[in-house]
Amino acid sequence: MWADIELAVITGLRPHLPGVRVVDELPDQVEKVLPVVQVRVVGGADDQVTDTATVDVQCFAATRGGMWQLTEQTRTAMHALTATHVPGQAAVIDAVTTAARPAEVPYGNPALRRAVATYTVATRARATA
Repeated sequence: MWADIELAVITGLRPHLPGVRVVDELPDQVEKVLPVVQVRVVGGADDQVTDTATVDVQCFAATRGGMWQLTEQTRTAMHALTATHVPGQAAVIDAVTTAARPAEVPYGNPALRRAVATYTVATRARATA
């Protein structure tokens, strides 16, 4: 049984990002609840042992400076998930690597700024006793 990688990453990020709303779906009127980090699995593969998920992480903040600060905090937090087990999940996160470095991407809303990065998250099923 494979873990819900979005949920595992969200659960793993939250303790590293206090005061930040970490979600899989953006709330309505996202500009009113900033800062927000959105986690979405956008692809991946497996070799029947390791599940490799491609994960887009979007960081939303009110200002460009706030966006870059949140983006760097999030990148540090993503890499900290390496060699961890997220409680309640059936997988171990073996490795997190940056596949595409963070870049600002216009969102079409002048009340917020967004940066997007893509990570590769390698997991495997957790051994049961």
